[in-house]
Amino acid sequence: MAGVVALLACGGDDDDDAAAAPPSQPLASAGDAAAADGSQLDEPPGPAERTPLPGFGEVAIAVTDAEGDVVGWCVLLADTDQQRERGLMEVEDLAGYAGMLFVWDTDVSSQFYMRNTPTPLSIAWFSDDGELVSTADMAPCGDVDNCPLYSAEDSYRFALEVPEGQLGELGVEEGSRLRVGGECAPGAT
Repeated sequence: MAGVVALLACGGDDDDDAAAAPPSQPLASAGDAAAADGSQLDEPPGPAERTPLPGFGEVAIAVTDAEGDVVGWCVLLADTDQQRERGLMEVEDLAGYAGMLFVWDTDVSSQFYMRNTPTPLSIAWFSDDGELVSTADMAPCGDVDNCPLYSAEDSYRFALEVPEGQLGELGVEEGSRLRVGGECAPGAT
């Protein structure tokens, strides 16, 4: 899947370590966010057939839907200023990942735009305790300065981007919650 997202106003995070968080350990780059104290999944999620994106880590997430069903996913991790600014720019295939999770160490209200994005994306913003704040579908935009801006309805700590229309497949819906942290399943060797 293709997608490009860049932030216009970045949150503050100077941690340059893009490695995945160990199993059941907090994701330090999320500051004091309650949702980042580990995915608390029984097994690390994700397909073995995935290809890391250079410059980014990966992290396990768990989404609890409104009915209480929990599903785990392996996503790309963007938790530094440089990674968040780059996002999925020029990425044409998520290579086995469910999406990309943007993480800040404090609550933010940064806007997203889709410059150089050939494929539409959906985005879900989550608060520091993992509560869904809002969602949006984001249209592709070329290499131009006037791409539309996309904003959450309130401040947030996490933003999850997926190919357009796939938030529901991940369990993201009104009333859902996010937990973050831990390793993904081992990749193919």
